[in-house]
Amino acid sequence: MGVSMATARTWVERWECQQERYAVDREERFTVIADVVEHAVKGLTRPLLLDLGCGPGSLAARLADRFPHAEIVAADMDPVLLELGRTHHADAARYVDTVIGAEGWIGALGLDRPLDAAVSTTALHYLSEPVLLRTYRSLAALLRPGGVLVNGDHFPPDVAACSELTAHVGRRRSERTGGHAREDWRSWWDAAAQDPELADLLDERRRRYALHACSGGDEQVTVCRHAALLRRAGFAHVAPVWQFGDSTVLVAVMGGTAEATPTNG
Repeated sequence: MGVSMATARTWVERWECQQERYAVDREERFTVIADVVEHAVKGLTRPLLLDLGCGPGSLAARLADRFPHAEIVAADMDPVLLELGRTHHADAARYVDTVIGAEGWIGALGLDRPLDAAVSTTALHYLSEPVLLRTYRSLAALLRPGGVLVNGDHFPPDVAACSELTAHVGRRRSERTGGHAREDWRSWWDAAAQDPELADLLDERRRRYALHACSGGDEQVTVCRHAALLRRAGFAHVAPVWQFGDSTVLVAVMGGTAEATPTNG
């Protein structure tokens, strides 16, 4: 079910464009996530990073450019996006096919040492609170002391009356930067469905999403609720480090030594 380099490049480039429609200041958010990782892995010669819900490798590729000596594991359940990432961003990460939060998903990662950082962008919003808590607990067990979980996503405000306001601010920002003129998520998938090279992968995608009842929706878990779940899971410190509208980078830090030490080189 592999795809050619040319096909992968075409669809990844279109993916990057359509995602600009949704993620407010997407490139800046990627950079902020990398800045947090940089602080967490200072002094390490071979940091171990996990990209949760990696899609076609957008964040993993940027991290690989920023940290060329890092080992990056990129996890997702979508066979289409995984194959595009494996082909177009082959050198960025080791791609793992697994369902985040499901039974046995941690074992599928094949990790041989504690994580220094786990990152995610616009990927965990479909998890319910019970699954989020279970996932956060699993990640807390994987991260070393001082390791970080960095989640960039759109979080509704804690005051419901402000949700329309924060969404409006983000939408207007996207309009000013041309985001709303781009292809949307649905039209990207509709167009991909017409590509014969992707046919088998799309069939597998439909089967998996039916099996796991994945809606790809938004559970609307607020920043405060995420923070509370992270603390329950064992993280010592939780704070947003960047925000525009409802687009936020939330960081959770494991207890212990805050600065990385060069022990896993």
